[in-house]
Amino acid sequence: MFLLPCERIAYADPWTQPFAVRLALLGRGSRRVAYFYEQPDTSTFRYRVWNMIEALRVAAPDVGAAWFSTGDLEHADAILGACDALVVCRARYSVGVARLIAAARARGRRVLFDVDDLVFDDRYVQLVLETLDNPCGEADMDHWFAYFGRLGAAMRLCEGVIATNEYLAARATAFCGLPTAVVPNFLNAAQLEASRRALEAKRASGFARDGRVHLGYFSGTPTHNRDFQIVAGALARLMRRDRRLVLRLVGFLDPGEALAPFADRIERHPLQDFLNLQRLIGEVELNLVPLQDNAFTNCKSELKVFEAAAVGTLSVVSPSFTLRRAVADGETGWLAPAQGWEEVLEGAIASLDTAAYPTMTEAAHSAALTRHGPAAQAPAILAAIFGG
Repeated sequence: MFLLPCERIAYADPWTQPFAVRLALLGRGSRRVAYFYEQPDTSTFRYRVWNMIEALRVAAPDVGAAWFSTGDLEHADAILGACDALVVCRARYSVGVARLIAAARARGRRVLFDVDDLVFDDRYVQLVLETLDNPCGEADMDHWFAYFGRLGAAMRLCEGVIATNEYLAARATAFCGLPTAVVPNFLNAAQLEASRRALEAKRASGFARDGRVHLGYFSGTPTHNRDFQIVAGALARLMRRDRRLVLRLVGFLDPGEALAPFADRIERHPLQDFLNLQRLIGEVELNLVPLQDNAFTNCKSELKVFEAAAVGTLSVVSPSFTLRRAVADGETGWLAPAQGWEEVLEGAIASLDTAAYPTMTEAAHSAALTRHGPAAQAPAILAAIFGG
């Protein structure tokens, strides 16, 4: 484990501005975009709304941008009167959402639907539930078909789609026939600052470690059990042979029976806010990102890779559509096919005591900031929203 002196960050959600403040921020630009999301949260809202607005404020100060939620729909006239474009982010069809979109289009506003998962086409419901290890009973099917159907219905009301990668964009176009732009996920300023402090501490110490080797899996939700099982057997065999190995699990996950004999070398941490998560990632030597291979997982973002690279931690990943483009094998991390995790991990662990690891770390960090910093994606956001 890397020795990081960084203390826990006092965290509070930053998206607390009252409606009047947000409306004023929207009206400040010569071009103005309003983002609509049902209710702010630390997952999709943060990446697809909050980070987008922050990037525009920094890199495009002539653009006014602000977010609004279901509780603001009573002010729809004021919002639409102050914007040139409306981005509806992963919002389910409702009377209020339908009226908002219809009113925006009637006023000549450009209306786009932003989506970060394959959750709008009900042909994929069963695949998604099985991938996420969710139950598939009658009540579950009623819930998920309704969820997908409402998202798809809202998407079809818009005039274009913004997606996180090309694979997801193609699925969206096939579903609704609308033109689709790609804006990847990226880090926000607070994440970058927390990551900078962690990486600088590692550099200052010469990447000092405590003699143990921590392998990290940062799941966030309890829906990654089947993904983790891809690597569980390989981890068990490696931990049996190498007593230095410690598995760090953050979030909700059942590691399974194969790892039960190594319970004393499994660290459990509760779900983290997005700033303190960076410290926990920064302490581990290797970040594990196993994924099943199907249409749903190929739509997944590379965020686990660039969040780790930002704090100087390398990733071992499944070669999904997005991950194999995010990692240069042997240069900024490692690609591990489903049957090759043990061999790839063994090689990655061996690299820790060589000059290769810090060299790869710097390369991965540079690549992450080049592509996944706010300023890097501002042009893509502007092109997706305003064209050109």
